[in-house]
Amino acid sequence: MSAPAPSSLAIVDAEPLPRQDEVLTDAALAFVAELHRRFAPRRAELLARRSVRRAEIARTSTLDFLPDTAQVREGDWKVAPAPAALNDRRVEITGPTDRKMTINALNSGAKVWLADFEDASAPTWENVVLGQLNLIDAYERRIDFTDARTGKAYALKPAEELATVVMRPRGWHLEERHLRFEGGPASGSLVDFGLYFFHNAKRLIALGKGPYFYLPKTESHLEARLWNEIFVFAQDYVGIPQGTVRATVLIETITAAYEMEEILFELRDHAAGLNAGRWDYLFSIVKNFRDGGEKFVLPDRNAVTMTAPFMRAYTELLVKTCHKRGAHAIGGMAAFIPSRKDAEINKVAFEKVKADKDREAGDGFDGSWVAHPDLVPIAMASFDAVLGEKPNQKDRLREDVHVAAGELIAIDSLDAKPTYDGLRNAVQVGIRYIEAWLRGLGAVGIFGLMEDAATAEISRSQIWQWINAGVVFENGKLATADLAREVAAAELAAIRAEVGEEAFTSGKWQQAHDLLLQVSLDADYADFLTLPAYDQLIG
Repeated sequence: MSAPAPSSLAIVDAEPLPRQDEVLTDAALAFVAELHRRFAPRRAELLARRSVRRAEIARTSTLDFLPDTAQVREGDWKVAPAPAALNDRRVEITGPTDRKMTINALNSGAKVWLADFEDASAPTWENVVLGQLNLIDAYERRIDFTDARTGKAYALKPAEELATVVMRPRGWHLEERHLRFEGGPASGSLVDFGLYFFHNAKRLIALGKGPYFYLPKTESHLEARLWNEIFVFAQDYVGIPQGTVRATVLIETITAAYEMEEILFELRDHAAGLNAGRWDYLFSIVKNFRDGGEKFVLPDRNAVTMTAPFMRAYTELLVKTCHKRGAHAIGGMAAFIPSRKDAEINKVAFEKVKADKDREAGDGFDGSWVAHPDLVPIAMASFDAVLGEKPNQKDRLREDVHVAAGELIAIDSLDAKPTYDGLRNAVQVGIRYIEAWLRGLGAVGIFGLMEDAATAEISRSQIWQWINAGVVFENGKLATADLAREVAAAELAAIRAEVGEEAFTSGKWQQAHDLLLQVSLDADYADFLTLPAYDQLIG
């Protein structure tokens, strides 16, 4: 059902949702429409530029620091000082913006909550709109509720105990089909940013905080420049001081790893830091160097830890870059979901989480991510041990770090190979994640880990890469499309037996199986799994 929105500039093409009028106000839609009018053309140019750059990487099989921006890297400049609410970021929890998660994340004891409209949220219209509403309700302290199913009450702690929110909009490549301007779909990035900023910028200032953002899937400093232009315009539009917005950029693409200083420079009045993730970064390496031959073939994803030489080059360069420029360096995710039944599993996993967070704190990171509230104290202890009473360790300049361009793409420096079990795991996790995503869930517990869309991206990318590289597994089997189909069929049968016929047929299992094989086996590598998946997403 299509109905004109109150603003003549926008068409909302979706069934009405409860309380949507509180989010889709005339004024908010007019703001998003103005963002679209001013910035959508440049967004389209930058997306086209990605393809040009990918073609150049395919031709040369290499990347380097940009010669045209050497003066930026050599210049004496720093980003704006962190606001008080973002100065101590030693533990950040991530998750989608459903009502229960909103309360649990804010109450978690973490310093920051990454309120996620991106990889941990399947972009149904309900998730997009009601997620915005939940954040408004949280700031207005009217979000408390009792779960009708369990009878459990959820309520916010006192304001001084709540995490600071850093909101993550969708990446530049995603569109929002339910909101249309000038006959075409809106940019998911501009919708998520626009609605959140318009409704909450002044609310947050009144709370002693501000509109803070994580910027995902950035591939170049020119994309960061566009965000900076949007921030400048938006602050003037609503009448708040320039520099109120702060943005932390996820360095989760291999091209962005070569432009970290330039990205901070473009955002310098609004920059808060950089973040080092793993799955999307590996996904980007496969995407960009997929035709680069054997030396770019990744082993099983779980074998590529942050201690792999090329990953260590990336993380140490990130810390050095951030601290040189006065920005926060935020580490990667601890995705373990504690078991309520098996204390021994928890003991082993908690030791691994502690070792990982000890390493990050020791390397100079100012904070790190966890996916579950039970992991907050573990990560907090690791950073407390290094930071003490200090809010961060930006004074550690890491001048001992020297990373050459080639070290960031020295994939063959890792002594590990793809395995048949790795193929099975990629298929298992891929099907299970995509099935949940098609039902509207973006953060999904699979095999004891909290997974998001980045997991599915690296899983399907590895299947694609191994087949196209002609990998021979340790059991002598050749990676082929037929082998992937065989493994996927066996996994689908196992899922049917596990969940039962009724749950299997009422779920999206066959659809997920088919979509995983489509993006894993097609000769033309899909830039993002979520693009064809969005076409199949209901709601």
